[in-house]
Amino acid sequence: MSEAAARAAELWTARCGLVRADRRLQYCAYCRSMEDLGPPVAYVALADGTPVYDRDQRLVGVVEHVQADLDLDIFHGLIIHTKPLPGRHLYADADQIAELHERGVVLTVQEGELLEPSGRSARSPAQGREETPLEARVRRAWDWISSHL
Repeated sequence: MSEAAARAAELWTARCGLVRADRRLQYCAYCRSMEDLGPPVAYVALADGTPVYDRDQRLVGVVEHVQADLDLDIFHGLIIHTKPLPGRHLYADADQIAELHERGVVLTVQEGELLEPSGRSARSPAQGREETPLEARVRRAWDWISSHL
């Protein structure tokens, strides 16, 4: 282990006390970094409450709901509940998701690039313009959130 890696391990151990036996770092959610995410999974196996990390490996929140059309086997995206509570809801479109794992989801974007579903996004698009596919998915996310409040 390099001197820099050894020093980093000491700092993380002092902060959260998690270092694996092989001396490789294992980060915890308290430190808002990634932990061992486990094997890849399909969207249908992704559990509510699974941690979601942005591309910089910072904890964004947890999976609140998987948006999909199970009959057609189409994955649309995730509704994420941010931490700490009470938090807010964010929508990650399928294109913004890099990896789905048993114990974590990794996004291709930073938290600030995610859309926040709201009543405003549920309104009809401007007159004379059709709703884009992304707007439709965000509207459906808001419909799901508002029906579960």
